[in-house]
Amino acid sequence: MLSGQLADGFTTIFVGELIDRFGHFKLWHAGGSILVAISFSSVFGSCVPCKLTGTVSSTLETVGYSTFASIFNVGWAVTQVAHMSMVNCMTSNPTSRVALVSCRNAFTMVANLSLYGIALLIFSLLQSVSVIVQYRWIAYVSIALGSCFVVVFLIGTKEPGLSQHCQNKSLSRISWTHWFKKVLYYQVALLYMFTRLATNVSQALLAFYVINDLEMHQSSKALVPAIIYVCSLIVSVILQETRWSSWRLKNYFSAGAMLWILSGVGIVVLPSRMHNFMYALSVTIGVANALMTVTSISMEGILVGQDLNGCAFVYGSLSFVDKVSCGLALYILESYQGSTNTRKNQELASGYSVTRLGLGLVPAACSLVSAIIAYTMDLPDTRRRPLVEPLLA
Repeated sequence: MLSGQLADGFTTIFVGELIDRFGHFKLWHAGGSILVAISFSSVFGSCVPCKLTGTVSSTLETVGYSTFASIFNVGWAVTQVAHMSMVNCMTSNPTSRVALVSCRNAFTMVANLSLYGIALLIFSLLQSVSVIVQYRWIAYVSIALGSCFVVVFLIGTKEPGLSQHCQNKSLSRISWTHWFKKVLYYQVALLYMFTRLATNVSQALLAFYVINDLEMHQSSKALVPAIIYVCSLIVSVILQETRWSSWRLKNYFSAGAMLWILSGVGIVVLPSRMHNFMYALSVTIGVANALMTVTSISMEGILVGQDLNGCAFVYGSLSFVDKVSCGLALYILESYQGSTNTRKNQELASGYSVTRLGLGLVPAACSLVSAIIAYTMDLPDTRRRPLVEPLLA
């Protein structure tokens, strides 16, 4: 996971610079999607170096899976930066930009929920085969379905670089130093990093928490995330039709951060005998994730403003900070978690497990710091302009 996150982080910077220099968002998106499809199938396949050498060892397995995980994350970085950069080039209306980000986040939740549907179908149809084979089929079906949507996207979407909002030839390409001189750049970078830390760390540790700490039924490790995704989807859809201003962005983000802080405290103190309250916490976590994710990415759009010839670098560099920090945080947390075998041994001197503290305190602390940063930010004033065409009309 760490090797993949580091590869993703470093790739985003160079991809952002190349996209700003040469354009062609759809071409970059298509290339990244191909890398994702090839490498993802290899991650869930067998150990390629072991097959080539005819030997099986933990070292070869680590090298093989880390290599394909890195290739996957490189492809994902290319796809992500190209897709996120398209938003600013499709419209200059701040409200429309937030609506597009909300729509993007909503369909991310749809994709996550669709994966549960695919898994349920595979587990029902292939009950007689091993779990490894089942997960390979889940991966292959997901790749095939995702590739179909990528083709639809590439065929049905016009290249934003051809629009009047982007690629203004009268403007020279914006250098990196232009962004480094802005205080707002560092504020948005920190805010986005802490937001991603809160969401990614919680996603990684959630299944361990509900099973090991709360001793819930095995089905809960699918049901709890599903509730989170559904709530995030609903909130993202609602946010699409909101008229936005800089003041409202900051307030909505702070509201999401406060919800995460309350959820984090609940996670730390929740006893296993009251584990059903985790379903209520899932609702607040889902709402908090949507509010923080949509508004933090929208603040990136406000940072870019009309400087469209450097927007891909902004998204790439901020993704670099996100990926490296998340990779290191998960590596540290999971190394502590993996060093023990039982729940009793995982408990620290405080009486709480690494999983409980990691899931409760890390996202809550990140939310608190990001809320403070949001309060100190001086975002440029944006008029509350409505959508030219309501997205849900």
